[in-house]
Amino acid sequence: MKLGIHFMNFTHPDGGAALRSAVGDTAVAADQAGIVRFTAMDHWFQMEHFQTAFDPMLEGYSVLNFVAAKSERLQLGLLVTGVTYRYPGLLAKIVTTLDVLSGGRAMLGIGAAWYEREHRALGVPYPPVAERFERLEETIQICEQMWSDNNGPYEGKHYQLAETICSPRPLQSPRPPILIGGGGEKKTLRLVAKYADACNLFGSSTADVSHKLDVLRAHCDAEGRDYDAIEKTIIGRVDPSGDVSAFLGEMEEYAKLGIDLVEVAPAMPDPARFVTLLGEKVVRPLAEIG
Repeated sequence: MKLGIHFMNFTHPDGGAALRSAVGDTAVAADQAGIVRFTAMDHWFQMEHFQTAFDPMLEGYSVLNFVAAKSERLQLGLLVTGVTYRYPGLLAKIVTTLDVLSGGRAMLGIGAAWYEREHRALGVPYPPVAERFERLEETIQICEQMWSDNNGPYEGKHYQLAETICSPRPLQSPRPPILIGGGGEKKTLRLVAKYADACNLFGSSTADVSHKLDVLRAHCDAEGRDYDAIEKTIIGRVDPSGDVSAFLGEMEEYAKLGIDLVEVAPAMPDPARFVTLLGEKVVRPLAEIG
């Protein structure tokens, strides 16, 4: 099993001026520790169930481009891009830019978006959930077309593009991998089966994840898709300053279900030290789980 870092806490005791070092040093430490992925959130306000909307939050793709300059091996993506926040053609260009400047390390993590407060506060349209899922599917289709040889128009219900030119092309071939986040059984996991290279599920329990994977397998069968070709990832929690044996035991159970990668969130005030400890105590034993 592989390990990723999900950088979601931007509240540093020394304030915003300390974030440059906190994020940059964490990226360097993760690269050196054998961690394979670095993700950030796509939020404009901090999530209220974690802190408050008034707590610090940095724009996700700016964070990833900064991390790209500080690292050499980390795969980079948002967990996950809110489909409502950027026009699809521009999103394809944003991810392409990240892929080119990182040397081919970008991933498009995307979802239907959910944080209504930040939409309303910042004047971003917040359509009903059914429409957001329609826009999600069209956005994936547009990104795929922009990353293909087809420069022609796209005509959808919600988006109409006269041309889908994307120059330069992403470095990855045939395109950057697509991860769809969420565990909705009727819509999200169907879209995973139809389009995605990876999914991300909340690691709430092995029973819940097992059920979600069964649903995904059924959608793959219906779509004629190879279930095993989809990377399965979860969010986990560990304190590397203490005993990590319970975490490793839990990950063994998830690995038996087919989970390929777990992401954990480093803690302030020293996220780089958190990541260094992960490298010393977690990366190798996690990699031996299979």
